[in-house]
Amino acid sequence: MSTQLRRWQAECLELAKTHYLRHIDFFVQATPASGKTRLAAEISRWLLEEGRVDFVICFAPTREVVAGIQRTFSVVLNQRFGDTLASVGAAYTYQSMEYHPEDFWTLFTEYRILTIFDEMHHCAGHDPLLSNTWGQHIIQRIQNSATYTLALSGTPWRSDDLPIALARYSDPEGKLICDYRYDLQSAIHDGVCRSPRITLIDNPLIRLTEETESTASVRAFSSFKQLLGESPISYEDLLRHDDILNAVLDLGIERLNQERCSAPNAGGLVVATDIEHAHQIGELLLLKGESYVVVTSQTSKAHQLIDQYRHNSTRWIVAVSMISEGTDIQRLCVCAYLSRIRTELHYRQVLGRILRKMGNSDDTAWLYVIAEPLLRKYSQRIADDLPEDKATLQTQKLNLRMEKARANQRSGNEESDLSANDSQPSLAQDIDWHEMLSVEPPSLTLSFSEFYRQHLLTLI
Repeated sequence: MSTQLRRWQAECLELAKTHYLRHIDFFVQATPASGKTRLAAEISRWLLEEGRVDFVICFAPTREVVAGIQRTFSVVLNQRFGDTLASVGAAYTYQSMEYHPEDFWTLFTEYRILTIFDEMHHCAGHDPLLSNTWGQHIIQRIQNSATYTLALSGTPWRSDDLPIALARYSDPEGKLICDYRYDLQSAIHDGVCRSPRITLIDNPLIRLTEETESTASVRAFSSFKQLLGESPISYEDLLRHDDILNAVLDLGIERLNQERCSAPNAGGLVVATDIEHAHQIGELLLLKGESYVVVTSQTSKAHQLIDQYRHNSTRWIVAVSMISEGTDIQRLCVCAYLSRIRTELHYRQVLGRILRKMGNSDDTAWLYVIAEPLLRKYSQRIADDLPEDKATLQTQKLNLRMEKARANQRSGNEESDLSANDSQPSLAQDIDWHEMLSVEPPSLTLSFSEFYRQHLLTLI
């Protein structure tokens, strides 16, 4: 691989060379899409060329990430890398750990091995009793056997607060100690990653009708936050609502059209909740005339489809747990986050899928998300990570369907009148709405004002 190392990669490589003279374990935290795999391959090449290790064995969370590791290492090392004869090493999923025969684990005692753990935060625990399965294998099989270890993470924390295997923590604060850290702010400043534009989607006039055999009551809500906190409606109900999906997808399509003016093969990612949800989204994209591919755990030859999408010009890829972390598709620059998973770890990993740059002028990535309270909090934290970008939460006008809105207002449309008389006059001039229809569960009818609010978390 002839491309020059990025500044942070070269700096970290030199630090690793010094570190490994005195220590066995090296922990690197680098923001998603910054190039951790290339760094790991360069460290591996140095250790092999110096005669310090015989083989390199990598572990990663998914088969797609494993395939990416094998591609990069084969090029950087200029040697076979994978389960083939005369390979200098191989990569495996964490899930495969429990299926390796005993002969596999004897490699760590009979040879000098560099063991690399990608997205190390998946491996929890410092002792066998308080560790998850992957952490137990590392502690029991690798910790005292590997010649060197290299742990990589884009988001070095766990949602359950368990310690990460092989990691060190400060005393008494209990903060994770990284040997090298490269954050998103630095990556944007260096031109390594795109700057994110996170758009939060809300609605200020929601009506919920609860019907029984003899009566019907109507309640009004001014935001998704209030609706979710004070009614039987769940976040997943919103995610499966065709009209909300249409509104979010319309925003993504409009943005992707703009991005394709300068990058004709720019692509969009929709992160779905489950297989049924993914196909529901696919059908909506089809009705809009959008080209797309759906990849799930049950999709035949899913990894081949992902690789084809990486190189073709299909507009959208709809995925369930297939493109969450470590997957390298540079042309992705727009994402609709429609997953029911609401952990900061997953949210940031998904954001990382659209931060990888294609060229020097490729500066922005766009994420669209429903304004659910936890996701709003995570979005604000990302803004807080970028203080020099003067991140603010503001409203942005939507031009889409504006003519229809004016026409409805002139015709005395009831919902438009309600919007005009809304109890939030301070926002009246800054907010436009997308049309929404109604959904009818067995005893509930949920309806929205004709247009919905769009907040743009601007990171400029």
